[in-house]
Amino acid sequence: MESILQTFISAVPQATAVWLAILLALAVAVAAASLPRGITLPEPVDEENRFADRLDTAAAEAAGTAARRRAEWLAAQQAVDESWAAYEQASDDARRIGAATAFPLMSRRRKLGENVDRQRYLHRAATELCRTQDLSIAQLNDVFAHRGWNPRLHPVQQEAELLNAVRAHRFEAYQRAVEAERAAWRGAEAAAETLRGLRAEAAAARLHGPAEESTERQVFAEHWTPAELPAAA
Repeated sequence: MESILQTFISAVPQATAVWLAILLALAVAVAAASLPRGITLPEPVDEENRFADRLDTAAAEAAGTAARRRAEWLAAQQAVDESWAAYEQASDDARRIGAATAFPLMSRRRKLGENVDRQRYLHRAATELCRTQDLSIAQLNDVFAHRGWNPRLHPVQQEAELLNAVRAHRFEAYQRAVEAERAAWRGAEAAAETLRGLRAEAAAARLHGPAEESTERQVFAEHWTPAELPAAA
């Protein structure tokens, strides 16, 4: 009898623990069932990388601008090479005709209307050279106005004068191409420097914590003003 009583007394705490576990499981199940379904909680925002993300975006835009500026510089280099080749060709032509006119022409009495024919030849030849961009509009106007041009010269002499004018025009075009290439180079270098700076700022911002975010924003405002930020070209 005593052994049965002791077995019953020792089994009471175990039964109590089992009932408590069951009640706890029921409470958890009820709480889970009461929660609304179909709701996805938003992921926490990484506050530390917001400033770095802004810099990365600006750097991406600056990369596009730098690529366009470099392409413009390469095109300007090509224009310099082409304009120099055109000048050399014009210079060779002018020297060749100059050698041909080194000997004086025989003087003779001109026929009636010959001066008119020479003037027409000069105007026609100058117009054709302007059409092929070997002469400028200003030079063509000087030809028709006879400013610095003698329409009564022999056609061979007129051709020599025209080729000298072509050489001068081509040299001016070459000088303009050189200036444009230098400007394009400066623009490409400025865009590349802006890109390098933004990438360095973005890399540094990735290493800094939230405590330094306000300082980074101040540095960004001081170094990258709206005029310096990459703009869509």
